Amino acid sequence: MDRIAPQSGTNDPFARLIADRPLIGRASTAQRVADVLRDRIAEGALPPGTRLSEEALGTALGVSRNTLREAFRLLAHGRLVVHEMNRGVFVRELTVADVTDIYTVRIALETAGVRAAPGAPRERLAAVAQAVTGGESAARTGDWGAVGTCDLRFHRALGALAGSPRLDEYLGRLMAELRLGFLAMPSPRRFHEPFLRRNRLLLHLLESGETERAEAELVRYLTDAQQMIVDTLSPRKADA
Repeated sequence: MDRIAPQSGTNDPFARLIADRPLIGRASTAQRVADVLRDRIAEGALPPGTRLSEEALGTALGVSRNTLREAFRLLAHGRLVVHEMNRGVFVRELTVADVTDIYTVRIALETAGVRAAPGAPRERLAAVAQAVTGGESAARTGDWGAVGTCDLRFHRALGALAGSPRLDEYLGRLMAELRLGFLAMPSPRRFHEPFLRRNRLLLHLLESGETERAEAELVRYLTDAQQMIVDTLSPRKADA
């Protein structure tokens, strides 16, 4: 069967796309800028509450205000920044409601991964083990920021056991937002250290095929982590 060729002239849908060509370069630049800012937010270089000045960032990164505004839109879509009328764009500060919602979704996604662990390919469980070992190594050198990064990798690897690209993509976006909660904790060591042992326990249960015990432990684990962050944010809200 012959393919129907696009019509010429103004009715040609492909021809009309020529007008969109400038948007491609602009969008790709904005995406790269958003990626840079996302990384700096995750590292704590731009902590929650930081005002993202268009002038300062435009000078530092060598990009236009329009590109920055598109990058901000991408970051706002990922719930990492917020625009305040007549004040500007700020790195988001999570609320108690934010944390509660994040952990509700985390429990659903990560337990789905744990339940799928018995049938998961060996390399996916190896990724869980690698994240546990990485966190323990970082703790021995006192690099608690790296411990937090390994912890996020550990939980993404748990979700990845489900073998769902959509679940993995959504969990990845959620982890970037969760990093804002980690940055709110006054002592990264006090927050992360107790969970190193629990990460190792979860790995042991998965490797032993004790899936039900692993799922129950994960729910307790995430509930405890949520409460620690909520307890930190609640006094701040009362002070405000």
